[in-house]
Amino acid sequence: MWTLSGFADEISPDLETQCVVATELGLRFVELRSAWDTNVLDLDDEQLDRVERLLQRYDLRVSSIGSPIGKISVDEDFDAHLARMRHAAHVAQRLDAPYVRVFSFFVRPGTDPTSCRDVVLHRMTALADVAREAGVVLLHENEKGIYGDVPERCLDVVESVGSPHLTLAWDSANFVQVGVRPYTDGYALLRPHLEYVQVKDARRDTGEVVPAGHGDGELVETVRALRDDGFDGFFSLEPHLGTAHRLGGFSGPELFTEAWEAFSGILAAEGVPFR
Repeated sequence: MWTLSGFADEISPDLETQCVVATELGLRFVELRSAWDTNVLDLDDEQLDRVERLLQRYDLRVSSIGSPIGKISVDEDFDAHLARMRHAAHVAQRLDAPYVRVFSFFVRPGTDPTSCRDVVLHRMTALADVAREAGVVLLHENEKGIYGDVPERCLDVVESVGSPHLTLAWDSANFVQVGVRPYTDGYALLRPHLEYVQVKDARRDTGEVVPAGHGDGELVETVRALRDDGFDGFFSLEPHLGTAHRLGGFSGPELFTEAWEAFSGILAAEGVPFR
């Protein structure tokens, strides 16, 4: 039984609207990235209290904290960022979220990523140590422009750090946008470390983000392989079908629903039960 979640701030900046639409779609989990136009790590204690109350009211749980940890350049100050990671772990504990999404630091344009490897691995190890102390698991997302943007370097990050508190989130659209055929080029390589799937598709020719199954992200092939492998984790809708903003992608209620329908249609066609 696969479990669907979603970046609820793609529905609306208002958390209660996020909860209403998610519940109407039958979601039992959401991925918390922002609320009330504020990043999850910048919510104050009073706002986090409101988050807890709303989630309880709508019987929703948090699958992951959609944090921006690791979304700074590899040569930017790390001490303050590590403190922010400690706060992210605290927020995850407070909201009973098992995962925190992270990234492996932006590489300056024109810089060979391999020249940054030692710094990246040192930083990712430090982040994983914080996660270990807090009892949460980090999900490394293959974002465009970071060290771990292609399968080989995603594997390098997770295997070199070698911590059970650092694993992989899979984003098909991001792979497409850096010239990777996700299933063909990356699935066998990364499957042993894959714990979480972000549902997003894109076209290779334009980079445009499209509903699941409408692009070149090889989502059907990936779903079939995960089904046959006995995968039993989260699939988090991250449609990016509207206009992006400073906190991430945005879709609105109608396009978010379209994204849910596209992916749930794939699951139904492939005979995959979900909740």
